[in-house]
Amino acid sequence: MMKANPIAIEPGVPGPEPAVLPDDFLRQLTAAGEVDILLFVPSLNNRDTIGHVMNALQLGLVKYFPRERTAVLNADGGSLDGTPQVVRESIITDFRAFLSANPLRTMHRITAAYDSGKGLWGAMELLLSAAELTRAKACAVVSPDLLSIAPEWVESLVRPIRREQFDFVAPIYHRHKYEGLLIKNLVAPVFRAAYGFRIREPMGSEFAFSGQLASRLLESGGGQQPCCEAGPAMRLMGAAIANGYRTCQSFLGPRIYHSHRQEPNLVQVFQESIGALFQGLEADHAYWAHRSGSSQVSTFGFEYSVALQPVRVSRKRLLQGFRLGVEELGDILQAILAPDTLRAVQDLDKLGDAEFHFPDELWVRVVYEFAASYHRSVLARDHLLQALLPLYRGKVFSFVTETEKATTAEVEKRLEELCLACERLKPYLVERWSQEK
Repeated sequence: MMKANPIAIEPGVPGPEPAVLPDDFLRQLTAAGEVDILLFVPSLNNRDTIGHVMNALQLGLVKYFPRERTAVLNADGGSLDGTPQVVRESIITDFRAFLSANPLRTMHRITAAYDSGKGLWGAMELLLSAAELTRAKACAVVSPDLLSIAPEWVESLVRPIRREQFDFVAPIYHRHKYEGLLIKNLVAPVFRAAYGFRIREPMGSEFAFSGQLASRLLESGGGQQPCCEAGPAMRLMGAAIANGYRTCQSFLGPRIYHSHRQEPNLVQVFQESIGALFQGLEADHAYWAHRSGSSQVSTFGFEYSVALQPVRVSRKRLLQGFRLGVEELGDILQAILAPDTLRAVQDLDKLGDAEFHFPDELWVRVVYEFAASYHRSVLARDHLLQALLPLYRGKVFSFVTETEKATTAEVEKRLEELCLACERLKPYLVERWSQEK
């Protein structure tokens, strides 16, 4: 067995313990040599979709980057459904059946196993190591269970890095107005206010980054966090922004998953997502504490609209979850929230269903007080994150009620108002964050 050799961040300061790389993986990397573009697909029991994804990636490389040295890396977390076999069989030998010309360079396919006990971060460690050892100029990550992926996604993710010298590419998806409610109502507004950039999808499953950034991430441990599983993109992008790397976003289109995809557990996703957000704020505090406002980032691709399947939201369950949480978590909320904020939340519980409205400024104060309490560890962090979930349900109930008949433009305007409230109240976050533990 061999180890990668990351460079210490500062002279005399040891780097993090590098991942142990299997001998077969190192042999494949050696055979591939240096590459310009490295595409990455982590997998775990994705037999039904992985072939489609691999074919789309290979076609995208041939169609849009025929002169580049390329490789597609699949890291599998121990699939029991035959996923690795499908990957091995997904070789397109005659590109002329699809395109007007064959690739001008050899495309390499690399396979490896990652430690599923580490979650998705175990796969990301392999990607960063592979990027370093192959000296990849651009790396892109895509989900293994996408039905909507097309060869054009490769260009959308990679071109800003190869042609425009950006270091991180976040996705933009075409979403139904009630899809991605956690991103829209919590993650994106807070990330924007903290880091000062208007990123629409800070936790996108598809993203890309430069080889230069990959080397930096490997040296620093890649921003590894216990909550990285919900979306490593946010932590990696936060680290990129905080260290001065150029960030942009690119439109991909609708994100449609396989119909048999297991629905994620809301409690788990919420804890992982918000935990990752709050941990990122801790890691990058020196960067965001003195920043104000926000600016646009370069956006690539043409944003078009297509018909989407409706997203059903049970408003009754949302409001019930809010009321139950406020009634049962009084002592926990008292330890987290300022007295005025807690009273305002409790007053919401007294409103009837028809008049219920969760104001933006109150919601922002709630989130900022939770973030500061998380930083100060006023109680077990898992319990703290669980206590925020019912309040989030109340905010989502309010948002869905307000936008039931709203157009796409009206919904975007409503979300922009929330983002501006986060920016306006950012000094309150800084103040609460700096209080004594």
